[in-house]
Amino acid sequence: MKQRTLEGRFFEEKQYVLEGLAAKESWRLFKILAEFVEGFELLPRVYPAVTIFGSSRTPSDHPDYKKAEELGKLLVKAGFSVITGGGPGIMEAANKGAAEAGGYSVGLNIRLPLEQEPNSYANLKLEFKYFFVRKVMMAKYSVAFIFFPGGFGTLDEMFEVLTLVQTKKIKPIPIVLIDRNFWEPLYRWMIDFLIPNNKISPKDVELFKIVDTPEEAVDYIKEYLWI
Repeated sequence: MKQRTLEGRFFEEKQYVLEGLAAKESWRLFKILAEFVEGFELLPRVYPAVTIFGSSRTPSDHPDYKKAEELGKLLVKAGFSVITGGGPGIMEAANKGAAEAGGYSVGLNIRLPLEQEPNSYANLKLEFKYFFVRKVMMAKYSVAFIFFPGGFGTLDEMFEVLTLVQTKKIKPIPIVLIDRNFWEPLYRWMIDFLIPNNKISPKDVELFKIVDTPEEAVDYIKEYLWI
């Protein structure tokens, strides 16, 4: 059904409804529930896990790809499983490293119209239609989060995790950002603009740690968790 705006333009009734989820389409809730159930049944076996985020556009010859691959190996050797979004780039590298080290390598892929075919290295795979279900699964069984350079998706996931910790919706957890050259400008923006304008508290920038190497990331997580 189309409705006319005051300016005479038309828009679809459900155009601005998230995922087209309207009250009369409550049957979709069963699909959402099914995705939750599948995740809850599979993922407990990978605990404790570390979830790794980063750009799907990172090529295999990029230094970040090599770092993510090494990180996957180090985490498995330290006793962790590895969870990623299951796609290419950083996700593929982390899954590859974890699988080669003989650990659980989880890929939680999202169905998208244009991008993200699941990578071949995850030895445990789930596919999701709904972003919010996938986010819950990526967080629920993780004891730490690591972020490589990335775009809107990576930044969205990072700020959502930070918000959950800031608002005490989840307990404090190691949050590591790898690559000082990439993350320091964002950190400086928080210091120079967010704190002075009372948008965040000074202690909020202590919720995450910026490092350069996979070794630093794993050492920080182990120290934080007293392993």
